[in-house]
Amino acid sequence: MTRGWSVALPVMNARPGLVVREMQPAEVGLRVDYFHDSSDEHLRKLGVDRASLPTREAWRASYAADFARPITDREGVALVWELDGRPVGFSSADRIVFGQEAFMHLHIVIPDLRQNGLGSEFVGESARHYFRVLQLERLYCEPNAFNTAPNRTLQRAGFRYLFTHEAKPNPINVFQTTNRWILERPASEIVTS
Repeated sequence: MTRGWSVALPVMNARPGLVVREMQPAEVGLRVDYFHDSSDEHLRKLGVDRASLPTREAWRASYAADFARPITDREGVALVWELDGRPVGFSSADRIVFGQEAFMHLHIVIPDLRQNGLGSEFVGESARHYFRVLQLERLYCEPNAFNTAPNRTLQRAGFRYLFTHEAKPNPINVFQTTNRWILERPASEIVTS
């Protein structure tokens, strides 16, 4: 029995070549290297504390152990964003309450591809994956309030602004001012048993 759902699907109604798929354990280096190799300035923009990053090896081992669990028991889920066959970013979901809610994160790892509309397309398809695979009713995202790009991306992808507050969205973050956004599954898509 497979524990993953590694189907690569083209993004609905998007430009050709965009694919969102589950990140395999051998690919977690994309995520790990993104944070470890980012400049201090970029990490500050994200609200990430370099001292809180797990070692590369610990991060890979943790992801592999979590990936081996059934999807209903996972602490996190990660997706690879591809453009024309190459990884250009990723999304992750954590604070998962299976069947109810989760919090997503979004990152385009190639700076030249940021702020050109790709993010909202990737976020929209990632949200569809999370809703389907985690059977969610609602999906949250909580970027740094002063990092304009992800806030605009979420709005364009259909998320609704909820509030601004001081928070530490993830163990690798510092306390910071964040905007909380929500995307709710349309009532027509909620499956009842």
